[in-house]
Amino acid sequence: MMQTSATLLDLVSRYQAFLKEFIYPIEKEIIYGSFKSHLPKLRELRELAKSKCLFTPHLSLDEGGLGLSLPEFARVSEILGTSPLGHYIFNCNAPDIGNMELMHQFASPFLKETFLKPLQRGEIRSCFAMTEPEHAGSNPIHMSTKAVLEGDEYVINGHKWFTTAADGAHFTIVMAITNPEAENVYQRASMILVPLDNPGYRLVRNISIMGDEGEDYLSHGEVEFTNCRVPKSHLIGDEGQGFTLAQVRLGPGRIHHCMRWIGICERALGLMCDRAMSRELNPGKFLSGQQTIQNWIAESAAEIKASRLLVLHTAEKIEKEGAKAAKEDISTIKFFVSDVLMKVLDRAIQVHGALGITDDTLLSFWYRHERGARIYDGPDEVHKSVLAKSILKSRALNGGI
Repeated sequence: MMQTSATLLDLVSRYQAFLKEFIYPIEKEIIYGSFKSHLPKLRELRELAKSKCLFTPHLSLDEGGLGLSLPEFARVSEILGTSPLGHYIFNCNAPDIGNMELMHQFASPFLKETFLKPLQRGEIRSCFAMTEPEHAGSNPIHMSTKAVLEGDEYVINGHKWFTTAADGAHFTIVMAITNPEAENVYQRASMILVPLDNPGYRLVRNISIMGDEGEDYLSHGEVEFTNCRVPKSHLIGDEGQGFTLAQVRLGPGRIHHCMRWIGICERALGLMCDRAMSRELNPGKFLSGQQTIQNWIAESAAEIKASRLLVLHTAEKIEKEGAKAAKEDISTIKFFVSDVLMKVLDRAIQVHGALGITDDTLLSFWYRHERGARIYDGPDEVHKSVLAKSILKSRALNGGI
C-alpha cells in the first residue's frame, strides 16, 4: 500500500484550503442556479488555481500538471470530490480527464495540437458520446451509430444520449461502427473526434435528471449526428480499436469516480454529524444521543475507510501491473463504493429530516445526480457477475468442489 509522503500531504492540505476559502462558500448558489451565468467567476477561480500551481494535477510536469501517479491523484481526487465543483475548477473533471488520457496515448500529433492542448490548458471542454437510447448500455457491442468512410472523410449518422457536459463543449469523441463485417464484434467500432460546430451535429436537449436539466458542465445531453462529415485524420487510434480504447479509458476513470464518491461521502458524513450535534429533540437532548444515529455515523465512517483502502489498493495495482491485471479489483470498487455512496447519502438525508430533501443543502443535489453511480460505467450487477464468475472459475480450477 502506498505510503503517504509529506509532500503529498502538503499538497492535499493546499487543495483543502482552496476549497474551503473559495469554493464551498459559492457552490450552492452555482449548482442550484444558472451555471452559465457563473462562468466568469468560475474562470477566475480556474486562473487562481493555475497561479497556485494546483491546475490539472493528473498531467505530467511537461504538460503543465503536477506529475502525480494514479494513487497520488486518487488522494487529491477524494478532496476535490467534497464539492460538486472541485474537479471542474482544477480541470480534472469527467469526461475531460478521460479524453485527455485517451488522446495523450492514441491521438495524432495534429489532434493533440488542435484539441488536446487547449483542453489541457482549460480553454475548452469536451464530451464523450457512446451510450444510445435504443440499446442497453450494459452491452455496448449493440450500437446503431455508423461512420462510413467516403474518400478522406467519415460520414457519421447516429443518436446518443447521456453525453455528459455536451452543452458548451468544443468537441466530442464519438464511438461508432466503422467495420460492421468484422468477425470479432469487439473490432467493429472506432473512436472519432467531432468538433461540435459541425453542421451535422445537434444537441437535442439536456436530459432532465429527476427534475433537473442542468446546463453547461452540469448536464447530460441527448445528441444526434446526421450526415456529419469529419476528416479521416480525426480517427483516434486505429479503425476497429474503439472497444480497446474504451477499456483503456475506463480503468483509471473508475479510480477517479470512486475517489470522488468517497469525497462526497466524507462531506455527507460531516453534514450528518453537524446536524446530529445541533438538532434538539427536547431542550438539551440532541439527535447525536440517539443510538440509531450513532450506528449510522459509525457504519458510514467504517464503510468510507474500507472504500478508500480498496480503491487505493486498486490504484496501486493499475499503476504497477496495468488495468487488465486489476480487472477484478476495478469491478469490486465500482459496485462496492457506489453502494456505500448511496447508503451514506440516504443516512445523511434521514438525519436532516425534511431539510434533507430540500435544496438548502448539497444532499439533494448529490442524491439526484449520483444515483446514476450504480448504472454508468457498467451497472453494479454486471460488475458483481464479473467478480463472481472469476471467483467460481478459480475455485473450480483449484479443486474447490
